[in-house]
Amino acid sequence: MSLKTATKLENNRVELEIEVDAATFEAAVNAAYKKDVKKIAVPGFRKGKAPRALIEKTYGTGVFYETAMNDIYPIALDEAIKASGYEYVEDKIDLDVVSVGAEGLVFKATITVKPEVTLRGYKTLKATKKVEPVTDEDIAKELEKLQERNARMVSVEDRAAEMGDTVTFDFEGFQDGVAFEGGKAENHSLVLGSGQFIPGFEEQLVGAAVDAELDVNVTFPEEYHAAELAGKPAVFKCKVHKIEKKELPAIDDDLIKDSTDFETVDEFKADAKKRLEEQREKVAQDAVDEKLVEGVIKSMKADIPEAMFEHAIDDRIQDFAYRLQAQGLSLELYMQYTGMDEKAFREGFREQAEKQVKLRLALEAIAKKEKIAPTDEEIEAEYAKFAEQYGMEVDKVKAAIPASALVEDLSVSKAMDFVKEHATITEE
Repeated sequence: MSLKTATKLENNRVELEIEVDAATFEAAVNAAYKKDVKKIAVPGFRKGKAPRALIEKTYGTGVFYETAMNDIYPIALDEAIKASGYEYVEDKIDLDVVSVGAEGLVFKATITVKPEVTLRGYKTLKATKKVEPVTDEDIAKELEKLQERNARMVSVEDRAAEMGDTVTFDFEGFQDGVAFEGGKAENHSLVLGSGQFIPGFEEQLVGAAVDAELDVNVTFPEEYHAAELAGKPAVFKCKVHKIEKKELPAIDDDLIKDSTDFETVDEFKADAKKRLEEQREKVAQDAVDEKLVEGVIKSMKADIPEAMFEHAIDDRIQDFAYRLQAQGLSLELYMQYTGMDEKAFREGFREQAEKQVKLRLALEAIAKKEKIAPTDEEIEAEYAKFAEQYGMEVDKVKAAIPASALVEDLSVSKAMDFVKEHATITEE
């Protein structure tokens, strides 16, 4: 089997002319005979026992050609693609038989391949790194969060309800004097000012004392989910059972000892500052990395086949489906709940999928142009990392992940490192 010609067509399509020699094709035809003979009836012979020559004489010399070609063309095509030097993109393959017979098989296969990528400016990218400083106010907020986590609720007996209090009460809603469905609850807890109820409701509970009974008059919003209530007035008859307020602990060493791994307020503040600085450093670095990614994508030019985008969308959908399964939900059920059709659902992944494909192509081109490749030590280290991550022996990981795939991924990663090393980063 051999590649005769490889002709580049439009839209990243390549026509390969492939030849299967006579001996190889004859072996494929003979294998096809052994496979199909059981289905062929020849007078005077039981099914499966007729000689090949007699069957070919009866039904024609090409009786087994179709089966032989179906069996041999995937192997021949795979070898031809490798010989062509093009990288195949899974897409429609057009096949056309040029000649077939005792002298062998010649066929043409038109495939989609990865596009040629041109690059410019990827070594002169610029970005500004701005790390927000940690202020005393930021640290004070961390202490306030600690207070909130350790707050306790205490009953209020000596005053009426105020904003910020938690009120436990019964209520029942009426419209034109008739109770409506879903408008009743007992011992419901509500933080006044939280905005959980429709506008105007919570404010009218301010000033109510324990055991107070009162009417709350409201008008449902025009966009309310229950159409029969939207835009209409209603009265809620309420009875207050309990009023509680949040009591915050003092910020002192005792609070720190009881609720953290530190001994003093100063130790907590020092750790909070360090933690916030690390977080903001990461946020700033991520922003720089994103800016460089945008620059890399802009630095490349390629006529990318739509099939590459579609495959990237498929991968993202598959990953999303796996995460849904982990939560006990199927993709079909999710789409029913959200009311999305398949087209709209796929389009939701398109932007990121296109970005992923463009970045990958650009980095592959950079790695090729700059002759970037991982060392043997880096490859072994990556295999060891996978082995530890999945709890497998290194040899089994190597059997599951081809070295070529690992080399390609590491080269792409190192190409991004190359871009970062050559970028001009201005810090603010």
